[in-house]
Amino acid sequence: MAARKPGTAARPGSGTQSRDKGTRGGRPEAGAATGQRQGNRAARPGSGRAANGGPGRTAAPARAAAVAVAVAPAAPPSWLQWSTWGLSLAGLGMSLYLTIAHFNTTVSLVCPATSTINCEKVTTSPQSYVFGIPVAVLGLAFYVFLAVVNSPWLWRVTWPPLRWARLGSVVVGILFVLYLIYAELFKIGAICLLCTSVHVITFALFALIVFSAAAGYGTAKAPARG
Repeated sequence: MAARKPGTAARPGSGTQSRDKGTRGGRPEAGAATGQRQGNRAARPGSGRAANGGPGRTAAPARAAAVAVAVAPAAPPSWLQWSTWGLSLAGLGMSLYLTIAHFNTTVSLVCPATSTINCEKVTTSPQSYVFGIPVAVLGLAFYVFLAVVNSPWLWRVTWPPLRWARLGSVVVGILFVLYLIYAELFKIGAICLLCTSVHVITFALFALIVFSAAAGYGTAKAPARG
């Protein structure tokens, strides 16, 4: 069989195949394989990195800032702070006046005396004492506490026991007011206008503080999940 002369082109079908450019024996070149791996790594979802290593680096600080904003406590509005404090001071003044009138007989109550409205009859009745303590004194202590915890400065304090003490005090207060109204209507048979004004103030404070608790004022919000 004659040997192939140098420079002679291979014949079609002779079993000799030309090698593809960029391959060695049918295998991809190292450079091409490395580029493919880098491309797959850049396109991998959820990796948090951009292909050029740029914008993807800001994802973590952005999430941290979002969480910091989410956990910031919700401050109560100014109108709520000043309204509850003003009502507490008004209730404190009325309770102080009733306490002084209870212990000082020379102080007359500014209240009309009729068959239905009679402040003196109410404040001197057996129901004006609870466990041997005058109701006026209990009301005074109640409003001293509310005047402190409902001040605008303490409204900004997010200490959980303080919030629960504020809410619990008005719940107890409104239950006591309901008992006093029952005693006036069904046991004493007379209504004290001065006492009624304190009752109305207590109802208003109860509504505002329960609204504050339901709105989540002064509590830390749960962080949002991304």
